[in-house]
Amino acid sequence: MELSNNELIEIKEFLNTHPKSHFLQSPEWANLKSSWIHEMIIVRDENNKIKGTMSVLIRKTPLFGTSIMYAGRGFVCDIDDKDTLEKLTAEAKKLAKKYKAFIFRMDPDVPVDNKDFLNLMLSLGYKEKKNIKTIDDVIQPKYVMRLNIKDHTEDSLIATFHSKTRYNIRLSIKKGVTIREGSSDEDIEIFHRIMKETGSRDDFFIRDSSYFKKLYDCLGKEHVKILIAEHEGTPIAVAMPVLYGDKVWYLYGGSSNQYRNLMATYLVQWEMIKWGLENKCNIYDFRGITGYWDEKSPQYGVYKFKKGFNGDEVEFVNELYMVFNPFINTLWKIAEKTYKFIGNTKERIKNLGKN
Repeated sequence: MELSNNELIEIKEFLNTHPKSHFLQSPEWANLKSSWIHEMIIVRDENNKIKGTMSVLIRKTPLFGTSIMYAGRGFVCDIDDKDTLEKLTAEAKKLAKKYKAFIFRMDPDVPVDNKDFLNLMLSLGYKEKKNIKTIDDVIQPKYVMRLNIKDHTEDSLIATFHSKTRYNIRLSIKKGVTIREGSSDEDIEIFHRIMKETGSRDDFFIRDSSYFKKLYDCLGKEHVKILIAEHEGTPIAVAMPVLYGDKVWYLYGGSSNQYRNLMATYLVQWEMIKWGLENKCNIYDFRGITGYWDEKSPQYGVYKFKKGFNGDEVEFVNELYMVFNPFINTLWKIAEKTYKFIGNTKERIKNLGKN
């Protein structure tokens, strides 16, 4: 469905003021995902005002002309409003029929302890994905770290950080680290180079620089920044935060293998948090953390770093889904497992020479 300019303006105004808004539910994010078909479901009240939306991405599969549907961090509405949730779900089912979807997946921005919401979703026909063991089992992080920044000043907020975190922020400033905002193609290449360096060091996949340029162009300066930390003119750390509604998310970040002692990553985090304060945001979201806060975990260092800013661990409800074609869904699961096995085997072979 093609949205008119007036509808887009109305939707963006709704998303920018709704407490359940999420950048993954925005039209701007859908523009980034141009290889997917995008549908925006809208539910209105008796006065024709928007009271709920759900951005749905649809992707064709090679299996008999079918597709998959996904609503990242949907819904955007009062999650206790059964009528709106029913209507959004009914429209999603219509889309599934239109696009021959065999499954519809979503991962709501709702804490796990909200049993009323989960029971309501189950009553509407959704199923709950269980036995989530690793980050590969989900699309979006099940656990995140969130910092409440509502009504804070810079001074009052930094006072809540752990003493070591405050020390590292001030040390970075004292050592001459500065933060600048990038925008040029050259800045995106700097960002990408340091992200690749980080991915190689910490063993995670990094997209091409063209993806980050497209992300920056689609979301625009209103919603995204490229931050580059430098020491004596040398880029040593980068980050890409996203601001939408009343939240800022730490979407991407990396650091050089050199100059680690300058604590630039602490200063970059503080710069992103300050962006949230400047825009009267309520929440700064550090994004994913492991669900196992054990010092023996390989991800404990990331958790400890984020925890130093005194955020709270948030566990979301499990992924919810509806299956419309069980046979095709079973074939898809087999294909996914095979693809992952081949990918992991290639990675093991590639790493043999490194040992």
